[in-house]
Amino acid sequence: MAQSSLSSSGSSMKILAIDVGGTHVKVLVTGHHDERKVASGPTMTAQKMVKAVKKMTADWPYDVVSMGYPGPVLHGKPVCEPHNLGGGWIHFNFHKAFGKPVRIINDAAMQALGSYRGGRMLFLGLGTGLGAALIVDGRVEPTELAHLPYKKRTYEDYVGLKGLKRSGLKKWRRHVAEVATELKSALEADDLVIGGGNAKLLKSDPDGARIVDNSLAFVGGFRLWADGAETKKKPSRQAARPSIERKSYESDQAVEPGGPEPLAG
Repeated sequence: MAQSSLSSSGSSMKILAIDVGGTHVKVLVTGHHDERKVASGPTMTAQKMVKAVKKMTADWPYDVVSMGYPGPVLHGKPVCEPHNLGGGWIHFNFHKAFGKPVRIINDAAMQALGSYRGGRMLFLGLGTGLGAALIVDGRVEPTELAHLPYKKRTYEDYVGLKGLKRSGLKKWRRHVAEVATELKSALEADDLVIGGGNAKLLKSDPDGARIVDNSLAFVGGFRLWADGAETKKKPSRQAARPSIERKSYESDQAVEPGGPEPLAG
């Protein structure tokens, strides 16, 4: 497996990180600081996504690709069509389409990877739906919690975008606090992180959570190709399960105060 230090040296790999969401597809390449994005939605197929990304990044050279996908990933490939996008994702050959090596990980797991500071961390992504990932001692464990039963519906029905529109902001905030506290306790997490596009709507931090910016998804995408981030080829609900080696490295992507600290040994 090719490895790379995300240093600012001229020999480092240029990594294109793609964050695929229900409302936008966002991209960033190492060495740049301003993301680019295009609207997505129900008509955004895999083929249209690749075409849009290649058009947005025509002036950005890159060597490899990381992609955060809004659904389960197995053996580096999506296993279900996304709930909020068009079709054609499961059998699509992203490596061939981009002409570059591609690593795919669940989108919540990618942002979780970029937010990780150590220990046992639960990440909840509040966006069009609900994304979740657990990182234990540097190992990413995506968790498909969104569609599990909760009260009269599912977790996603209460804290996703539909829940926000149905319940209103005040009640939605209360649902988020209840869900976050319940899941943190059930999964025995010592660090709770909340991200996603709607995290900014929270008035307070549920159960001591860290509220993080969406840009950390790009840091997670860069970390997928960092030294120590390996893809384990064995059956699991998430093929690209990077294990973060506890050593420090630099990234061309600036991290705002309060973001993840270097994974120092």
